Amino acid sequence: MSISTKHSTHSDIIIVGAGPAGLAFARFFKGSELKITIIEKAPLTAIENPAYDGREIALTNTSKEILQNLGVWQRFATDEIYPLVDAKVYSGKLDYALHFQVPSLMKSMRSLDRLGNLISNHNIRKAVYDEVAAMDNVTLITDVGVTDVKTDDNSATVSLADGQVLTASLVIAADSRLSNVRRMLGIGADMHDFGRTVIVFRVTHPLSNSATAQECFLYGRTLALLPLNDTMTNCVITLDNTQADELLSLSPQALAHEAQRMFGDQFGAFTIAGSVHHYPLMGVHAHRFYAKRAALIGDAAVGMHPVTAHGYNLGLLSANTLAPLIIDAHRTGRDIGSERLLSTYNRRHQAHTRPLYHGTNAMVSLFTNDRKPVRILRDAALRLSNNLPPVKHWIAKQLVG
Repeated sequence: MSISTKHSTHSDIIIVGAGPAGLAFARFFKGSELKITIIEKAPLTAIENPAYDGREIALTNTSKEILQNLGVWQRFATDEIYPLVDAKVYSGKLDYALHFQVPSLMKSMRSLDRLGNLISNHNIRKAVYDEVAAMDNVTLITDVGVTDVKTDDNSATVSLADGQVLTASLVIAADSRLSNVRRMLGIGADMHDFGRTVIVFRVTHPLSNSATAQECFLYGRTLALLPLNDTMTNCVITLDNTQADELLSLSPQALAHEAQRMFGDQFGAFTIAGSVHHYPLMGVHAHRFYAKRAALIGDAAVGMHPVTAHGYNLGLLSANTLAPLIIDAHRTGRDIGSERLLSTYNRRHQAHTRPLYHGTNAMVSLFTNDRKPVRILRDAALRLSNNLPPVKHWIAKQLVG
């Protein structure tokens, strides 16, 4: 990969955003004749060596297969891959759980021993970057933002803040759920501001987490516990913005003790292990995933509530859906930015994402509503799901991928 400060030649594809979705998409074109330009407003050092940000990404088994095919999975240190064997969901109290395991049929057919794997976001970003850095058909432009995107029947034109004007046959928006490129392309989106803040941090504890994720919809707050090694867990507290400052004002150890109390001391005493991070919670689903000679991938297409752990999995799926269409079109001499190709991508990815997006939002609305009649409904839904094998099997399949 070449690092460029000035680049005026025509590319086949311009990708705006060098996050894990944009870089994974670029990696699909290793060994092809297509020339790729990636534009990223962050400095190169932040992409080469991403900082730890508190986020642990739950990757499905399908996502693992995609990353293996891209050569990315092989770059993860074995002690930084954390197995996610089981998952439990609680509503209000911790006395009853909806329990998910790998369905027996999938265990035998796909030889699966876990629902998925947890890998830190900064390790994913680093591994994908290192793969793309070895490609000779990719140019990376950093430290500059995009000021305008225009497309016509023949090409896409991208203007940068430093005055450069780039052209390509196709432009890809991979620039976050608040995508400026999506807006420039005139694509609207369903945006759901949950009015909540996510606080994330690691803790150590004396008792085993049994490689089991715990999702606790407590009254007023949600606590997710993501198993790392046997006695280390990532805590994710989600609460109303009005309550966030109170928790964030606590000392790190007091915050860890609060998470310990919320989980009923089931793992023993929590000790903070690292830094504390917090993020606003917003869901986004674009009305469509393409415009003339342009497409949306990753969070620019769909930004999910983290409760169902579909975020980066859908980002990988978008790349895995669109890139093969482009490669096949190029191989057979067809236009890689044609309306037909992009509408096919849109139709396929919408079919995957729209039900999950709206279904997740509906589930979150149900399980974070603390009115007494809804509490009863929450408990009933949990128990009903636990005793309806087809429902439980379908949800487990989504977790497995």
